Amino acid sequence: MIIAKNNDRRAGSGRRAAKASMPAVLAITAWLAGPAAGIAANCPGNPDALGTSRIIAVDPTEHPRIGTMQYGETLPLQDHEVVLTFDDGPLPKHTNAILDTLAAECVKATFFMVGRMAHDFPQDVRRVRDAGHTIGTHSQNHPFRFGSLPAERMTAEIEEAIANVGTALGNPSAVAPFFRIPGLRRAEAVEAYLASRGIMTWSADFPADDWRPISAAQVASLALSRLEAKGKGILLLHDIQARTQTALPVILQQLKARGYRIVHVVPASAAHPKTLTEPSEWIPLWIHGAPVMAHGPATPPFAFGKPGNPVHTGPSAALSVWLARSRKPAPAALHTAGNDPERTPVLTHRPKRAARGPAAQPGSTPAPAAGTTGPRPGPIRTGHRMDTPKTRIR
Repeated sequence: MIIAKNNDRRAGSGRRAAKASMPAVLAITAWLAGPAAGIAANCPGNPDALGTSRIIAVDPTEHPRIGTMQYGETLPLQDHEVVLTFDDGPLPKHTNAILDTLAAECVKATFFMVGRMAHDFPQDVRRVRDAGHTIGTHSQNHPFRFGSLPAERMTAEIEEAIANVGTALGNPSAVAPFFRIPGLRRAEAVEAYLASRGIMTWSADFPADDWRPISAAQVASLALSRLEAKGKGILLLHDIQARTQTALPVILQQLKARGYRIVHVVPASAAHPKTLTEPSEWIPLWIHGAPVMAHGPATPPFAFGKPGNPVHTGPSAALSVWLARSRKPAPAALHTAGNDPERTPVLTHRPKRAARGPAAQPGSTPAPAAGTTGPRPGPIRTGHRMDTPKTRIR
């Protein structure tokens, strides 16, 4: 009888302890699930959305240069966290489709805009802002040898881009103090000037090579394999490319399937107090060991192919970029067997050199305004620091 009573007493105390600890367990479970679960559940029309797991608010003066493709620090991400970034826009045909894809998954990203593009398409700059994304800058004209520019021109490229994006937004303070150097062609003078202005220089942790003439499926495969090799990081994409527009839904679907989480980065402010971190969190483990980026095919020197028919008639859109090809991009698909970029078909020949200017297209080049002198800026050229420039800096 005494044993039975003691057993009942212990069982009762165990039930009370379990009941008392239940709120704590639920709280821990909710914390582990993170905000992404709530965001995904509230994503209109898509309860299974990838979502955005959390916001990191950074102080550019404390960490002026990030991205392990070039620097010794990157964002303080946890394992399986990804930051999406897009360069060179806005270009309505592709940027708006990319915005639709991100919105469908309730994913937030950072856009590094070219000043000329913001000037030509201000309504699309505002659409990026209204969708809740972060907007940084990427120079005024995307000069190919940015790190070799004279100091006065380099300064003008930075300041004019900030001014044009700020004007498009109707509020200069809405431009984030984030800058990505065109082509990642860094120079100490550039970085020093940006740091003096309190602007964070962004490189990346891995690209998807979407500026190269490869398929959308290869873009998705390279993005995912390089992410898997590092486990987290900043992904570099371009929102002016048709192949990126086509690859993005596949990338997001695979991120969800593989358990990755999206992180949104904003500058620290009253609305977003600085995220507290330890210095060691900004230095990923791969900095101390051998490079772990997945080895894909050798990247050929970047060159544009034959331009398609321009589809926009903005004042400098025809010369801003090689616009979308008239054909529809083929849907992207990943190879399910052996997700290995080395095993997928790749471009093995060197692309033909493009002409120094866009090929003449009937009605594609706007006539110079009366009274103006000097040539118009050439087309924006994208690529990365290993590409061979095709233009001479004047």
